[in-house]
Amino acid sequence: MNQYVTGTVIRELREKNKMTQFQLAEKLGVSDKTVSKWETGKGFPDVTLLEPIANAFSISVTELISGNTIHNTNVSANMLRSKIYVCPICGNVIHSMGEAAIHCHGITLSPLEAEFTDERHMIFIERVEDEYFVRIDHDMTKTHYISFVAAASSDGMQIVKLYPEGNAEARFRIKGVKRIYFYCNRDGLYYIDPIKGIDDKESGYDDSQERRELEQAAKTMFWKENS
Repeated sequence: MNQYVTGTVIRELREKNKMTQFQLAEKLGVSDKTVSKWETGKGFPDVTLLEPIANAFSISVTELISGNTIHNTNVSANMLRSKIYVCPICGNVIHSMGEAAIHCHGITLSPLEAEFTDERHMIFIERVEDEYFVRIDHDMTKTHYISFVAAASSDGMQIVKLYPEGNAEARFRIKGVKRIYFYCNRDGLYYIDPIKGIDDKESGYDDSQERRELEQAAKTMFWKENS
């Protein structure tokens, strides 16, 4: 563990909860001088006290150690507002419906900020019966690849894990899908919204003819740039 609860965090939480050092000390079964030592950086609470301290402030131990208090005012948050985290060490993908203190391999992870797809990350979506077939025009080498593709709706998140030297493609149930995400291990998280919603069968990325025309235009553009 490369982090531990600091005296500054304890003081801020105590003051936020309108507690005196004496009141906190009583809850923990220690002296107010001990709490004072923590808050002035002259000592640290024993590991056995982490859970009681967190309970005193009505937070989790993870929040206490990270110093980030989580405020989920809407526990049934819209999934389209979900947060996605990726560990740079192991590639672990974590999805959260709201704010969270996420740690993996000793690293405090921050939620990824998705960018709109660009010319180096072309994505094509085709409707196939009741599914979206998603294909990304991207390398899939051992060092540069698409790690996962996800489809978000207001009440669900579908995630497909991809692997190097495999195909950069996935299938998702169409129902409710409003946004498609995908993650490049070098460039980060990207997104695109199916054009005009899922019920427009006549136009958009999910129209096979337009998709083919876009693919051909992309190939022509890339050929000219590399020739």
